[in-house]
Order: sequence, then C-alpha cells, then structure tokens
Amino acid sequence: MQVQKIAAFSDGETGGNPAGVCITEQFPSDSEMQKIAAAVGFSETVFAVPIGTDWRVRYFSPESEVPFCGHATIALGAALALQQGNGVFSLQLNQAVITVEGKSEAGRISAALQSPPTRSMVASPQLVAEAFAMFGYHETDLDPRIPPARIHGGADHLVLALKSRSALSAMHYDLSAGRVWMNREALVTILFVFAESNQLFHTRNAFASGGVLEDPATGAASAAFAGYLRDLDWPHAGHIDLVQGEDMGMRSRIAADFSAEFGSSIRVSGRARLIVN
Repeated sequence: MQVQKIAAFSDGETGGNPAGVCITEQFPSDSEMQKIAAAVGFSETVFAVPIGTDWRVRYFSPESEVPFCGHATIALGAALALQQGNGVFSLQLNQAVITVEGKSEAGRISAALQSPPTRSMVASPQLVAEAFAMFGYHETDLDPRIPPARIHGGADHLVLALKSRSALSAMHYDLSAGRVWMNREALVTILFVFAESNQLFHTRNAFASGGVLEDPATGAASAAFAGYLRDLDWPHAGHIDLVQGEDMGMRSRIAADFSAEFGSSIRVSGRARLIVN
C-alpha cells in the first residue's frame, strides 16, 4: 500500500509537520492501519477512501486512532489536489464532517481546512497543578490574559499561555509519564503558547498521547486555540498566525481565520511540501 509523505504547514521548502497519506479504495483493517502508522513513524498517518463525491477519513498515530488531526488533513488536501485537481473536498471523520481545500499552482502546494466546531472551558485547578508538575512550570510563568483552559476544535487539548519566550523554550517533560497522564485526562495534546502580539503566537505542542514528545505543527490545536481566543474576546481581528516547531529546528507556519460567531468553524491554512525518500 502506497503511503505518501507530506510535510504540512511548512515554512517554504523547510519545516512543517510530516504526515503519512494513504488514499485507497477501501480501508485496511484497524490493526493494519495501526501497523502502517507505526511503520511510517510520523505523529499521524491519514487514510482516505472515496464515498461518492466525499471522502471517508481516519487518522492514526503510532500509538492509537485519533478523532481529528489538522496537519494530516492539510497533507491530505495537498495530496488530493495533486491527484484530483484543485478543489474543496468534503471529509467524513469519525465524529464530524469538515472540508479541506487543496491547491497546487506553479509548484506551490497549499491547503486550508475548516475545523469542527470549537468550544472551551476553564481548566480545573487540579489539572493545572498536575500540568505544572509534569512540565516544570509555576503560576508565575503564566500569561494571566489567557487563563489555562481545556479547548476543543475536533479533539481536546489543554492550553497553557506563558508570559515569556524563554519560558516556552524551557518546556520539558518525561514522555512515558506524559503519555499516562494525558491518556487518563483524555487530552490529545498540551499546547503551550507565547503571545508576541495580539495576532502572532509562538507555540509548542506536547503529544505524548500519540507517542511523540513534541509536534512541530498542530492544526487541530491551533483551531481550538483560535476558538478559545474568540471565547475570551481577545483582540484577534479575525486572524492569527502561529509559529511552531522553532525549538525543534522544524519551523512551521499556521494561519487561522475565523468569524465572531461562538463555536463556529475555524479556517486553518498553510503550505505543504512533498518529502522525497
């Protein structure tokens, strides 16, 4: 079975988050998809099967199936544009129906997804205390303008906003302990953010639940975070840019555009590049 390798949210011809993309006529068994994702070794591999004019889509990390993955959706949009031509593709996920737009023009590949609905809730003091202990932070490290929250844009994430770039760079934790804790709390990733301005954020994303220490670009968490900023009435003017992966040497760029309607879909976009073996 052919698996394409595409880096989503690349910074030109470098960086981005690699994803496996498998477009096939029918899904392999769940165990086979899990084996393929583990063999590919990226944080996620996406499987897509045509259903009429739509696509049935499933996502697997090396450890487990996940309900939604933003960067793998961007990679899929790029692959569909190359295979089917530029267009907007309807995707049936396990828990939602979304779209991804793929474009390939003059050697430049890009894609934009419309996320599932967003929601957020204040993180419990116990969850925040456990996160501090896990990642080595304290209350004094936080940006009080963006309180810790459990956020959702297709999957659940915990967001911790830090008040300095140096604090963001200092993020560290034990992968095994993080996996146990995140799985117990049903958190797909932990998102750490630093606000350089009202519309530019630097982020890091711990993905121990998927067996990956850190993700270089996370579209699902970016969508959830944009929705949270909207819930907070943050002065975002309907658009934010996120720079992720810098501390990994895989600088990635993510754009999010959204309306003022609470809970509505977030448009998450970026470039993509093919990975040549």
